Amino acid sequence: MSESSRYHPQAIEASWQQQWQEQSLHATPALQPGDDAFYALSMFPYPSGNLHMGHVRNYVITDVVARVARLRGKRVLHPMGWDAFGLPAENAAIERGVDPGAWTDQNIAAMRQQLNQLGLSIDWDRELATCHSDYYRWTQWLFLQFLEAGLAYQKDATVNWDPVDQTVLANEQVDSEGRSWRSGALVEKRKLRQWFLKITAYADQLLDDLPMLEGWPERVRTMQANWIGRSTGAELSFPVVDADGHDTAERITVFTTRPDTIYGASYVVLAPEHPLVARLTTEEQAIHVEAFCDLVSRQSEQERTADDKPKRGVPIGARVRNPANGELIPLWIADYVLAEYGTGAVMGVPAHDQRDFVFARQYELPVRQVIIPEGSDEHAYEGGAWTEAGVLIHSGRFDGLASGEAKAAITAAAEAEGWGRAKVQFRLRDWLISRQRYWGCPIPVIHCDSCGVVPVPVEQLPVELPRDVAFSGKGGSPLAQLESWWQVACPCCGAPARRETDTMDTFMCSSWYFLRYSDSHNTALPFSREAVDSWLPVDQYVGGIEHAILHLLYSRFFTKVLRDRGLLGFDEPFQRLLTQGMVQGITYKNPHSGKYIAPADVTDPTDPRDPVTGEVLEVFYEKMSKSKYNGVDPAVVIDKYGADTARMFILFKAPPEKDLEWDDADVEGQFRFLQRIWRQVDGAAERGLSLADGAGTAAIVAGALADGELSGDEQELRRAVHTAITEISDDLDGDYQFNTAVSELMKLSNAMAAHLEASRPALACEALRTLLILLAPFAPHLAEELWQKLGGRSQAEALAGSSVHIQSWPSADPAALVRSTVPLVIQIKGKVRGSLEVPADADKATLEQLALASDIATKWLEGKAPSRVIVVPGKLVNLVP
Repeated sequence: MSESSRYHPQAIEASWQQQWQEQSLHATPALQPGDDAFYALSMFPYPSGNLHMGHVRNYVITDVVARVARLRGKRVLHPMGWDAFGLPAENAAIERGVDPGAWTDQNIAAMRQQLNQLGLSIDWDRELATCHSDYYRWTQWLFLQFLEAGLAYQKDATVNWDPVDQTVLANEQVDSEGRSWRSGALVEKRKLRQWFLKITAYADQLLDDLPMLEGWPERVRTMQANWIGRSTGAELSFPVVDADGHDTAERITVFTTRPDTIYGASYVVLAPEHPLVARLTTEEQAIHVEAFCDLVSRQSEQERTADDKPKRGVPIGARVRNPANGELIPLWIADYVLAEYGTGAVMGVPAHDQRDFVFARQYELPVRQVIIPEGSDEHAYEGGAWTEAGVLIHSGRFDGLASGEAKAAITAAAEAEGWGRAKVQFRLRDWLISRQRYWGCPIPVIHCDSCGVVPVPVEQLPVELPRDVAFSGKGGSPLAQLESWWQVACPCCGAPARRETDTMDTFMCSSWYFLRYSDSHNTALPFSREAVDSWLPVDQYVGGIEHAILHLLYSRFFTKVLRDRGLLGFDEPFQRLLTQGMVQGITYKNPHSGKYIAPADVTDPTDPRDPVTGEVLEVFYEKMSKSKYNGVDPAVVIDKYGADTARMFILFKAPPEKDLEWDDADVEGQFRFLQRIWRQVDGAAERGLSLADGAGTAAIVAGALADGELSGDEQELRRAVHTAITEISDDLDGDYQFNTAVSELMKLSNAMAAHLEASRPALACEALRTLLILLAPFAPHLAEELWQKLGGRSQAEALAGSSVHIQSWPSADPAALVRSTVPLVIQIKGKVRGSLEVPADADKATLEQLALASDIATKWLEGKAPSRVIVVPGKLVNLVP
């Protein structure tokens, strides 16, 4: 084979990418009534400027989904955009002295070029960037919709403060160690006036609609359910008493899921931040309470509530009355009670809550058993908390009731007597959206001393970010320092007023971007009802599991609010969700120093040692990271092997939802496989095989069959072709098992190597045509090049309606899958000794006769009749001497 006919991906990929773009091959079609629309979407990236392998995996998976949908005759929307606001751009402005907008646009251009190198079938005409005013104008418009609906409000709140990034964080943006999700700094608590969205108003819907999401991973639905955290119980009111034990007007309201245990309450505990703490603390306890509150203020929420952390507290000197039995019990504060959850107060029932039990034992508080398993001794569980159901004891008029019955009875009594009521409580808190930074969407409100909070008139949107801001990284919002920007007239009364200087959480921008793609050039509205209802919900969404709570929950909330505002007509934004696994790189680490070693510095991978100290290194796979020297630059892989090889490896190495371990040898293996396909098709073209006449598969096969019976090679070739169609079609339905689909392509290639040249041209053409269409979603450049090579066209003529990517997905011919003969394994005393080709419809008796008459039986039985014959039709015959 000449050098010019060898597979050189670098020689074909850029050319095809350019031609696809010039021909608008991936443009979104206009929808007509009755069209089968399909919306394939990847979670859009932050434009850091550098594509990593996690990006490659995400976007290649979605691209295969989109390409297969097109081949199956669907009208496909496959867009891309940029989640472009956020702290990295502002930090770059501070560190480098650059304009964050210019820095972001530069990164977008770089990443767009990198994405195009992958051969993605993206409609770039619908591209958006959340930092551009033609997008965030509509984010502001939607905020005003929330404000008008009473779902956006401002209040003073104790918030998470990132001391490095100098901004507020939502609870979801603080990790389990109490650190900022982005900067890694330990989060502090501050009290600030902040903007919130009332997501709790939709808590029931967000939870109750989770079963509708049958196309989502169960893990994600469980994570959302746990985050929403609905609890059914009661609010009970404990009167605060004075020094003489008389009730005061002050009440402590607690939420509990176990009202049946109220007779066992031996103390009430408040969150240290509770507003009543300062008012009720006695003079004698003030110094202890102040010191404890200062200590707790430096702890994270996760640290305070962790099961393995000791529970600490102090009494504040006040007492409350148990409304059920009149007993006076002490009032404490403790670190494990949070102001944001429930009422910020809980009743301590040590006998029936393990956390309370540990706390009571530590501080010598009473432990009173009021529920026991039916028929047990009341002292049997004094060594710990009994948290299961049982029968009430020491509970006055409720003694003898089953705990489930007692919950309802005690709640009813509390409501009738005025000291409690039934209550449903959620773990979910309202969404804090204020950020004290510059590079975000301005909140479109104006503060007037006379009129209060005034929405910016719609005709004045967008409220644009000024570009003449000084960046220091300190001192709160840079916008607050720009008087020329925030000083405005009130739209209502004309008096001097102030713009809101906080900007929105970037999750505001990403909670609706998928809606904008449906109508991205609309200048009158964020999207029209007709367009959004035509394309949405998204048919297949692909992204990381790390967005299971934040982005996905907020997007669901947005969708439900906009539905209720009459802006769209569906309940959920994403029908199916695929959360792809991480890409992991081989990692070398010195176990003593903790230092990571670059693979290039490891001279012998079979005996990896620290190049400086000579110590033996730990070797493992971990998520790719620059700091761990285990990353692989996609550009390096593409430059060496081509984008199609990178795509094939990403898809073949592991199922999409599993983590993928990068292996250079496996990349090389996929390159060799594509080379083999190139040689097969190129060799067929040199022999004169051509698809240029455009005859369809059915016509090709009909002609072959009309000539007479198929030869053995032709039967095997057709069986391999239609098996591949069947198996790959199944793999690309539902769970998208791309790795097994690639395996089927390899089997088909192997069958073609064995039978193609011995088959008539018509049958060979059917196989070649099918191979290239099945290959096209996986290796689009190679499939297109070989399609045109077999079609006898030059690249310049190629896309005049003949691209492989606009063909129809092949259908399997059931007749081709029927075998007249099948292999039958012959065992002698359980050991395989050979196989026979036997009629596929042979019965047990026939199979036994064929086996006994075979040369295999003659050789291994040495002419003796077997004592026993075991026949498993379609599988084996076992002859026992």
